[in-house]
Amino acid sequence: MSELSRFNLNPPNRILMGPGPSNIPPRVQSAMTAPLLGYFDPYFFTVMDGTMSLLRSVFQTKNKLTFPISGTGSAGMEAGLGNFLEPGDVAVIGVNGFFGERMVEIASRCGAKVVRVVAEWGKTIAPEVLESALKAEKKVKLLALVQAETSTGVLQPLTEASRLAKKYGALFLVDTVTSLGGHEVAVDEWGIDICYSASQKCLSCPPGLAPFTANDAALTMVQTRKHKVSSWYLDLSLLSAYWSEGASARVYHHTAPVCMVYALYEALAVVVAEGLDARYQRHLRNGAALQAGLEAMGLTLFAEKGYRLATLTAVRVPPGVNDARVRQRLLNEFNIEIGGGLGALKGQLWRIGLMGHSSTEQNVLLFLYALGKLLAEEGYKVEPEVGVAAAAQALRKK
Repeated sequence: MSELSRFNLNPPNRILMGPGPSNIPPRVQSAMTAPLLGYFDPYFFTVMDGTMSLLRSVFQTKNKLTFPISGTGSAGMEAGLGNFLEPGDVAVIGVNGFFGERMVEIASRCGAKVVRVVAEWGKTIAPEVLESALKAEKKVKLLALVQAETSTGVLQPLTEASRLAKKYGALFLVDTVTSLGGHEVAVDEWGIDICYSASQKCLSCPPGLAPFTANDAALTMVQTRKHKVSSWYLDLSLLSAYWSEGASARVYHHTAPVCMVYALYEALAVVVAEGLDARYQRHLRNGAALQAGLEAMGLTLFAEKGYRLATLTAVRVPPGVNDARVRQRLLNEFNIEIGGGLGALKGQLWRIGLMGHSSTEQNVLLFLYALGKLLAEEGYKVEPEVGVAAAAQALRKK
């Protein structure tokens, strides 16, 4: 054995059905191996321009500043809050899960006065509760919501919240980390001022980039700040100079992750080629089949009925069943990865993702068979095939 061969990588080929990442298409995998270029290479500039154009299509926006931030979805969250909030600003933030709480933490670190609008985990945040919070403050700088709460599987309605933000003169920020490319995100039509996502979920690209868009009204706020943005790396006034249109206008900011941008370009091309409406319908169809199968097995879905994500389903672990052991057996025996609960829900939930390239009928049926078999072996009274039958029936109806 040569010395070099001792360090060979050989990761297993998993079926990724957790809260992210999702499996990636061969076209995206291939892009990662394309020749590396410098971040000021003229060809790479064409890739940058194409990536921005494709992102505008997927975000459904005409915003000039639409680009991928070099960092994971949390970098998008930090950029979205840190650029627009200054010490003393008031931010109203909806909290109905783990990632709403994370927005509160970041906004607090910006020095903002944070007004938490809380709903029970698994429920949506009602517009009237948001309006009460907006009305109670003299001036609100920003209203922030998570569209797709990854910790609970809840899909938060946005249009009425957007109307309220405009009514009270606040910027409207939306986290679409688990929805962009899987559920509709209509930035311009819905009046969203600031929006961010992540590359590794419904876009089916490896983790490492945070798609981001902000409109002119929001960017004016950055340009008229009293203090510099505390993060140099995530300062939009600097990033926009590198991600500007046209090679001659670009100003160096940081070393761009070239191969990741290749991958995102290809992933977005796959999304656009499928068509947004067709892609949304695929996710809805497969999510509904999974949920029908889980309920046929006697399991309880966590999210409020009528507001459940198709891209991620949270289901309660049945009494007497060991959460971690079932997830480990799914991995070891069926090569399927799913997620467990976060925060106070640790050990109580399974989070099952059907995002992007991972959202297939085959994955739905295989997972339900595997889960039914393992639950029966754990002592839970269920016929292993009942979930598969219910899901198959749901798929036939579409």
